[in-house]
Amino acid sequence: MQIKSQKDFWSGVMFILAGVGFAWGATNYNFGSAARPGPGYFPFGLGVLLAILGAAIALKALTVPTKDGDPIGSFAWRPLGLIVAAVAVFGLVLPRLGMFVSLPLLVLIASYAGDEFHIGEVAINSVVLTVFSWAIFIWGLNLTIPLWPTFLGAR
Repeated sequence: MQIKSQKDFWSGVMFILAGVGFAWGATNYNFGSAARPGPGYFPFGLGVLLAILGAAIALKALTVPTKDGDPIGSFAWRPLGLIVAAVAVFGLVLPRLGMFVSLPLLVLIASYAGDEFHIGEVAINSVVLTVFSWAIFIWGLNLTIPLWPTFLGAR
């Protein structure tokens, strides 16, 4: 069988692997029941759905012809590195600098991965993401996430 769209085929394979990995990892947690789902219930279902979506995309890539085979281009290392760095920095500094500093820092670093950088858009995105994150995680879910830097003495 010939691959008619390389991009779709390898994207589908990536989704299948990620979905199977999440579903497999979720088997280490209690599933509970449909009425009272446990911590493994949602990740398992989401992993299965992701694997099914990946299979559908890969199957489409094998059956639907595309112009010139839709080859995979060169790998964008710089944006990948910046996004990974942004997430790593966020994870490292959140406990020390709090959400109100860490989230804007995440947005600032990640925004350098794009082709265009506008500080005004970065500021707006930072404010919106921080406000929504505070509303969802602190106010809505009552999670204990530090809001301010620890050296300020506030939590």
